[in-house]
Amino acid sequence: MTRDVWLSRHPYLQPVADLHARVDAALAEVFIPSPAIPIWDDYLDDFYAGVPLLRSSMIAIDLNPVETAVVALVEELASKVLPGRLAKETRALHAELHQDPDAPRRAVAWLLASDSFTPACPGLLQYLGWAVLARYLHPIVKAFESWRDEERWLRNYCATCGSPPAMAQLVGTDPGRLRLLSCGRCGTRWRYRRTGCPFCETEGDHRLTLLAVEGEGGLRIDHCEACGGYLKTYNGEGSESVLLADWTSLHLDIVALDRRLKRLALSLYEL
Repeated sequence: MTRDVWLSRHPYLQPVADLHARVDAALAEVFIPSPAIPIWDDYLDDFYAGVPLLRSSMIAIDLNPVETAVVALVEELASKVLPGRLAKETRALHAELHQDPDAPRRAVAWLLASDSFTPACPGLLQYLGWAVLARYLHPIVKAFESWRDEERWLRNYCATCGSPPAMAQLVGTDPGRLRLLSCGRCGTRWRYRRTGCPFCETEGDHRLTLLAVEGEGGLRIDHCEACGGYLKTYNGEGSESVLLADWTSLHLDIVALDRRLKRLALSLYEL
């Protein structure tokens, strides 16, 4: 499945695709250095204790380049001709990041839920900030994936940044089929139990209920009768770049909300 084919079948997603294209083009003009890979042995105790990588005090990931890159991305976008609301919010965010020398640091700390910074345009800052963070952290995420023992995590939040999962994927074939959870912020995927809710962790009589949506390329909605939370799930392999992108299935979020289900993971598309 390619993105163009998916968009031809879901033309109402084109505005979101256009936003992605604008931000990707601007991000391509921003210098983002390669981060240093952590010394994993220093993190081992926190990993076993369930502390996400970015929240560990045992290792230090240098986020100064992210602060610089977020400002540069906003400047790059502000220099372009943008549609009305996006132009207005980009200008406001640009001014906010320049009015206080400490604003970029606080903005990045806010993205990681460790600062009380209150941006004027939180949706846009979430979207642009995590676009930079995901790009910067990508080498670390890949190295972390190779290092960690998946059987020692099996937690219901992202091993890298601590977010609840935005989506899930079923891979392999029975009896050894696996469920992977997918972070909508940093892009980490990690193993989780096949049954049970990844939000309230209820199992037994309250197993997930499946809601199939015809013609959606293997996507479905898994929801919990106990907490009402839902998880969009890709039942297949080979189209991860499209079907695990979260924005490509925003229409399934609407289907879920129409059924009074609750999205318990952060969405970068609230803007």
